Amino acid sequence: MRELSGAGLGPTPDNMNNTIKVESSSLEETRGEFNPRAVAIKLGIDVHQEFYVVVCQEGGGNPKPAQRFKKEAFLSWAAKLKQKSGAEIHAVYEACGFGFGLQPQLTALGIACYVVCPQKLDERNQRVKTDGRDAKALCLKLDRLVEGNREALALVRVPTEEEEQLWAIHRQREQLVRARKQLEAQGRSLMVNHGLEPVKSWWKRRTFAALCVPEWMKQLLSNSQPILLALEEKIRALTVQLQGAAAPGQPRGLGAMTSVVIDREIGSWNRFNNRRQVGSYFGLCPGEYSSGQTRVQSCVTKHGNPRLRAALVELAVDLWRLRTGRLNPGQLGLTD
Repeated sequence: MRELSGAGLGPTPDNMNNTIKVESSSLEETRGEFNPRAVAIKLGIDVHQEFYVVVCQEGGGNPKPAQRFKKEAFLSWAAKLKQKSGAEIHAVYEACGFGFGLQPQLTALGIACYVVCPQKLDERNQRVKTDGRDAKALCLKLDRLVEGNREALALVRVPTEEEEQLWAIHRQREQLVRARKQLEAQGRSLMVNHGLEPVKSWWKRRTFAALCVPEWMKQLLSNSQPILLALEEKIRALTVQLQGAAAPGQPRGLGAMTSVVIDREIGSWNRFNNRRQVGSYFGLCPGEYSSGQTRVQSCVTKHGNPRLRAALVELAVDLWRLRTGRLNPGQLGLTD
């Protein structure tokens, strides 16, 4: 046996290592030959009003240094990258107050673009936040998503342009109602601060004409009264418009306004696969903190769409008032 090993005919440890390396390399070459796959490019984008900060990663390599682009320059750069590389390109950015306009623009260039929920990107809790770090963290998470880890990012459904236009109507009504309440509260606060009893709906014409306050205070209140009257007129017009758009045959107890808000905020019910997803999007799932033998369930998580949750709360209040005789059936869904 010693002679055979010394002659190179036996399996010595060095010879075994070399054999394993040769076999593994040949397997990789064969796999690459029969399963060719272009290197995917991942783009992590930190979106701002006037510019984008982008981190690029090719394949499984290290992310490249962050680059800063103007909006038009970034789209041009992305188009050239797609044309030059010919590879599959993925991009991701967080949903923010700048809308979803970037996603369809990148999709038109042949780039798979994902929009994700805003999240804390400083996973190591280093207390250092920069645009480049955020873009790099998004790029690394996108790399895991592309490789098959669907839990790496919480994807957001991108609405169509028509859905966004429908959103804007009832959301503007909410903003007008909020502005009306704020101005009305300022007037009541002025009365309370000077020792007077606050008057509810003091800005309405008949109430304002009979308002018993000093003349100087009435002059101050008259600055806000025309604005409140105009707001009330716009709110009523939008209310009529929204109620007229409600689908016929609504379930009993569901007002026209509430049904329109729910339908437009949902967009398409086909987006849900089960009841759990519906409850999660409404934010009505119970919170839970469990560890070992301890299990604590708390109130709802409020994780989903706040407007949907507010609409359901208003609906529940209206149904309670209807049941107790404090509301007429024709007023369902009119809670401000």
